Amino acid sequence: MGKLQGCLARFSKSQKQIARYIMEHYDKAAFMTASRLGQTVGVSESTVVRFATELGYDGYPHLQRALQEMIRNKLTAVQRIEVSHDRMGNRDVLQSVLTTDIDKIRMTLDELDRDAFHGAVEAILHARRIYILGVRSSGALANFLGFYFSMLFENVCMLNTNGVSEVFEQLLHIRPEDVFIGISFPRYSRRTLSAMQYSSDRGAQVIALTDSCLSPLAHCAGHVLTAKSDMASFVDSLVAPLSVLNALIVAVGMGRQKETEQTFHRLEHIWDEYGVYEKLEDE
Repeated sequence: MGKLQGCLARFSKSQKQIARYIMEHYDKAAFMTASRLGQTVGVSESTVVRFATELGYDGYPHLQRALQEMIRNKLTAVQRIEVSHDRMGNRDVLQSVLTTDIDKIRMTLDELDRDAFHGAVEAILHARRIYILGVRSSGALANFLGFYFSMLFENVCMLNTNGVSEVFEQLLHIRPEDVFIGISFPRYSRRTLSAMQYSSDRGAQVIALTDSCLSPLAHCAGHVLTAKSDMASFVDSLVAPLSVLNALIVAVGMGRQKETEQTFHRLEHIWDEYGVYEKLEDE
């Protein structure tokens, strides 16, 4: 916003209209197309594109992305509902949400740092102990990762988040040979960030799964895995982060293939013996 205010004096009349709208309605403008923003303000789409270039961006999509990164963690649940209603309008919700999720996976694949991914895999494979933390909506992602890692390793600790002090009590013995995996997306969890900083201060290797290198989680992580998240109304859309976790689990499993095969061989016997899964009779 400071960048807009600083340039306001040299803007044309049409550009000033765009700048004022963005400053006053940043929560909606960040998710508008160039065409929609132009219609709302009363200028042409090409004027909006030139406005973004005038600010120093490569194009309108880059300006839009910068606005989204800036405000995503500031939106209340009510603002999220208003933004999503404005974005979707009367369109088919199913089509809109699934298409957006597909786009987020594509963007994640293009932008994810491969070196960071492989570094995270190596750190996990050689860890004395693996700590995993994700709270609120990210708790589902943490539980998914913990479910599979607990099959692959004997040294997995899913941190209990019922109380603030409990998290740090469970991290009391974390050491440099350990790995801490923190998962959080806008709006970022202060508890997860604090636990990551605590682990980093004690020399543990810290892995972050978050939405951007600008995320506060990235500042205290040695390996940053980025996955594009989105707001589907008041709901956090975490399809792309889940896909990254799928890849992480598979890569770790392949890194210890012999042990993984032996583990699942034993598990199949247990599942059969105790009737864990329903057996379908051949017709």
